[in-house]
Amino acid sequence: MVNFNGRYAGLALSLFVFAGPSIAPRLTGLAAVVMGQAPAAETSPVATETPKALRLPKGITPEAHQAIERGLAYLVRNQDRQGSWSNKGAYGEYPVAMTALAGLALLMDGNTTTQGRYAPQVDRAANYIMRSASQTGLIARGDEDSRPMYAHGFSLLFLSQLYGMTEDATRAQQIHEVLERAVQLTARAQSDAGGWIYTPTANGDEGSVTITQVQALRSCRNAGVTVPKDVIDDAMNYLVTSQNSDGGIRYSLRQQGGESRPPITAAAVCCWYNAGEYDNPRAKKALEFSKDRIRPTGTAGGHDFYAHLYLSQALYISSDPYWEEYFPLRRNYMLSIQQPDGAWFGDGVGDIYGTAVALIILQLPYNQLPIMQR
Repeated sequence: MVNFNGRYAGLALSLFVFAGPSIAPRLTGLAAVVMGQAPAAETSPVATETPKALRLPKGITPEAHQAIERGLAYLVRNQDRQGSWSNKGAYGEYPVAMTALAGLALLMDGNTTTQGRYAPQVDRAANYIMRSASQTGLIARGDEDSRPMYAHGFSLLFLSQLYGMTEDATRAQQIHEVLERAVQLTARAQSDAGGWIYTPTANGDEGSVTITQVQALRSCRNAGVTVPKDVIDDAMNYLVTSQNSDGGIRYSLRQQGGESRPPITAAAVCCWYNAGEYDNPRAKKALEFSKDRIRPTGTAGGHDFYAHLYLSQALYISSDPYWEEYFPLRRNYMLSIQQPDGAWFGDGVGDIYGTAVALIILQLPYNQLPIMQR
């Protein structure tokens, strides 16, 4: 039986390459760690002043703090008037998926739709994603039509995390209705094998889409949205049957004897942990497989940002001892490849994707987002 209660205290984009209670925000982002100081006055949508006295969480150096600030500012500058972000890489724009990922990065800075220095940006992002929800429950639009389940899964994750922070009752009800329809779509789209694939009617499966849906469903369940138990049970069984003897997860259940994929394996570990299965022997074996093959300063075979999006979560939420060695190495590597404008170009996918993923990883020590909390 899957335990969804886990450690709820208050994401799978190999995508284009792999073919409740209110949460107290950091009202002005990192400024809430300032010792005894009120938020600095803001003269523009992008806060640029650094507080004089910071009590930063372990692992966050002043240089990391500044890198995070520049990354957040980059996202804010590049949100369009609709409230969305679109990729500019070779794999397409994918506006809903990018908006959900960028929105998660802003939530991790302590913003909601009404509180925080970037509240207007979060509000516009939430509106855009809800406008992208069809009556069928699918959340996607534009060039995501060929692979809409990525956008759908990340949107479920973003909206369900935001739902627990929403103070306005009317707005909360609107989000809840979108989430309910979206969960029902996810349930209908599950394959006979228990997984998911790029489109909701294909009755197929592959690991990265499956993992996106599982983490999103866990988040929805935590937010108080009904998630059918059999859907989760079948999905977790899919992970079990997709695991090879070396502990790794293969790309698809259909690939009998297929090689293990380190990035997908790290994401699967997060699914086990999100289900509260910290002591599951399969999860432990998968984590060891991931640690052996995903290096802090670059992952062989590509998909580096994607791999660390999930390995970092797995290490952090489980308080794995390796976190203390891993995070400083990954942090310093991320800082070394940040672009002058504050962006990161991730996995060949694009700057919005890379920046959002980098910010999610770097902000984990703030312990802000419920699905990623210890």
